[in-house]
Amino acid sequence: MNTVTEIEDAIGKLPDEDLVALRAWFAEFDAAVWDRQFERDVAEGRLDALAEEALADWREGRCSDL
Repeated sequence: MNTVTEIEDAIGKLPDEDLVALRAWFAEFDAAVWDRQFERDVAEGRLDALAEEALADWREGRCSDL
């Protein structure tokens, strides 16, 4: 399986129980990928401006309790 199309075709042929297992696996896999990217972004300072903006809003009273 080398292409997305081949993977899509194979997924389309899965029995229901295997599709359920694939969905569960992919949800965990995708979350782990997202977590790693988020951690890289934090370490590289890509979120610093957003954090400072949120803190400034809080300091200036532009926030409310949820």
